[in-house]
Amino acid sequence: MTGPMDKLQRLGAATLGSFARLGRAGIFLLQVISSCLSLLARPMLLVKQLYSVGVQTLIIIVVAGLFVGMVMSLQSYYALVDFGAEDSVGVMVALSLLRELGPVVTALLFAGRAGSALTAEIGLMKATEQLSGMEMMAVNPMQRVVAPRFLAGVISMPLLAIIFSAVGVFGAYLVAVQLLGLDSGAFWSQPQDKVDLYLDLYNGIIKTVVFGVVVAWIAVFEGYDCIPTSEGLGQATTRTVVYSSLAILFLDFILTALMFAK
Repeated sequence: MTGPMDKLQRLGAATLGSFARLGRAGIFLLQVISSCLSLLARPMLLVKQLYSVGVQTLIIIVVAGLFVGMVMSLQSYYALVDFGAEDSVGVMVALSLLRELGPVVTALLFAGRAGSALTAEIGLMKATEQLSGMEMMAVNPMQRVVAPRFLAGVISMPLLAIIFSAVGVFGAYLVAVQLLGLDSGAFWSQPQDKVDLYLDLYNGIIKTVVFGVVVAWIAVFEGYDCIPTSEGLGQATTRTVVYSSLAILFLDFILTALMFAK
């Protein structure tokens, strides 16, 4: 049997190990940000990763946004019709998507699809010693491999969130106007009157930028820092999705409290 001191020792070692890994991740982020400047001389590296990270994630964003908007329209209609306020379906859906669901759901989908792919790709390059080979040829893997993927994730996230929200509002229009028979003018006029450019749109974009930085950071770090085995690669991919999802939800609460506090 292990005594209480042994358990306490293992707990302390695990805690110190977590703080040490967090410190390595912080230093890694600074190195990645400084390496992003090198992409000015080789922009095609970034363009290639924008296609891989952003464009190939577009289909799931569009489909998810369409059905989220349709479901929200139905739920809002059945909740508001009892109060005679069914004309407010449009503004309710628009505000919900721009302020909350658009950034959060996009970030979660991005972490599940693109974040895990980034971790697996970099982790496989480490496991097959491609990163070590680059260093032997005097090629900085941070500039060649990590920085383009990180910056592509940061750029793609706000664009994907805007597309998600736009498609969601269109899906809500299809259900509210075409299916439930609400007035088209009322559906579009209320969001135009109630949605604030700074409070709703800009704050939502700020959220997506923060989520993009965090998800891309976690994804590339987990791939770069993983154990170079098949088991270690699987564990790193799982950690990317779990840590990214928890970070998104935690940061969403913090940012919402700061942005909308009176």
